[in-house]
Amino acid sequence: MRNGFEFELIHTCKQTGARLGRLHTPHGDIQTPCFMPVGTQATVKAMTPRDLDEVGASIILSNTYHLYMRPGHETVREAGGLHEFMHWDKPILTDSGGFQVFSLSSMNKITDEGVVFRSHIDGSKHIFTPEKAIEIEEALGADIMMCFDECAPYPADRRYTRDAMERTHRWAAQCQAAQKRNDRALFGIVQGGMYGDLRIESAKTLADMDFIGYGIGGLSVGEPKEIMYDMLEQIEPHMPKEKPRYLMGVGSPDCLLEGVMRGVDMFDCVLQTRIARNGLALTMDGKHMLRNAEYAHDFRPIEEGCDCYACKNFTRAYIRHLVKAGEILAAHLITLHNLRFTLRLMENVRQAIAQDRLLDYYQEVRAAF
Repeated sequence: MRNGFEFELIHTCKQTGARLGRLHTPHGDIQTPCFMPVGTQATVKAMTPRDLDEVGASIILSNTYHLYMRPGHETVREAGGLHEFMHWDKPILTDSGGFQVFSLSSMNKITDEGVVFRSHIDGSKHIFTPEKAIEIEEALGADIMMCFDECAPYPADRRYTRDAMERTHRWAAQCQAAQKRNDRALFGIVQGGMYGDLRIESAKTLADMDFIGYGIGGLSVGEPKEIMYDMLEQIEPHMPKEKPRYLMGVGSPDCLLEGVMRGVDMFDCVLQTRIARNGLALTMDGKHMLRNAEYAHDFRPIEEGCDCYACKNFTRAYIRHLVKAGEILAAHLITLHNLRFTLRLMENVRQAIAQDRLLDYYQEVRAAF
C-alpha cells in the first residue's frame, strides 16, 4: 500500500495475457479492466451521480484545463474538492490539461518551462507548467492525477516526437517534485508518437521513476488503429507488471477489447456521451441512429436484454420522438444506455479473463458488433 493506493493483479488470461486486477484507492476499489466515463466539467453530460452509480461506474474522469478555466480550481478547493463539489463519493481521475492546452488553444508557445496559451473561452493569456498543473490537480482533489505532458500530433516527424518525449520525461520529474499531497496517486505518461523504439524508451524511463501507475498518451490521435495496437504490443513487455496501465482517450468497443488483450487496465473516452447527444446508440447488434425514420414504429427497447433504466422502460419509437422533438430526455436516455452498454461490456471482459476465455469472447463480440 502506497499513499492509500495498491494495485492487485488477480489473474492473467491464459488465452490472451489480459490482466484482471483491483486498484485500491481512498474512495473505493476499482475492478480492472475498467472504463471511466468522462465528466469534463465536473459532470458526465446528461447524467447525475446517482445515474452513474446505477449504470455501474466505479471511477470517472474530470478535466484540469476546463475546471481551471471555470469555475477555477480555487473555487473547487473551497467547495471541499471535486468529490464534494459534484457529489460523487467514488474515485476520480484528473488529467493534467496538457492535451487541451495543445488542441483547444488558438495560440500556444511550448518551452522547456511549460506552455503559454490563450483561453478558448475569452482569449486571456495563461501558462501551464508541471508545477502549475500539479497545484491545480491537488486543489481539485482527485484520487489519481496525471503528469503534465506533451502529446505529439499525428503525423509528426521523429525529431519533433523525440523532443516532445524528452520534455515529457523532464516534466514528469518536475511533477513528482511538485507533489505535496501524499494521499493522491500520480501517474506518469508514456509518449513517443508512432515510433516503437521511442515508445519503448519512454516506457523504460518512466518505469525507473516509480510512479504509482502509468498512462499511455498520444494514441488514438488520428493514426490507423493497427498502428495504435502495434505501439501497445511493443511497450507491453516494458511496462511494470505490478502497476496499472491506462490508455488515454480510447473507448470504442473494438478498441477496448484490443487494448485489454494488450495488457491495458484502464480506459476513458467521450464517445459514449457525445454520440448519444446526436441520437446514436451502441448495442451488441451494432450502432443504431435512433433519429432515423425506421425507428418511428419500433416499440422494442434500444437493446433487448439490457438492464439499464432506458431499456427497461422506453422504446426506440419513443426515444426517436424525443430526438426529433429536441427534448433533453433523449440525450439522457441514450447516454444512460451507452454507458451501461460499455460498463457491462467491461464486466463481461473481466469475467472472460477470469475464465481464461477472453479470445473466445472477443470473437463473439466482433461477430455481433
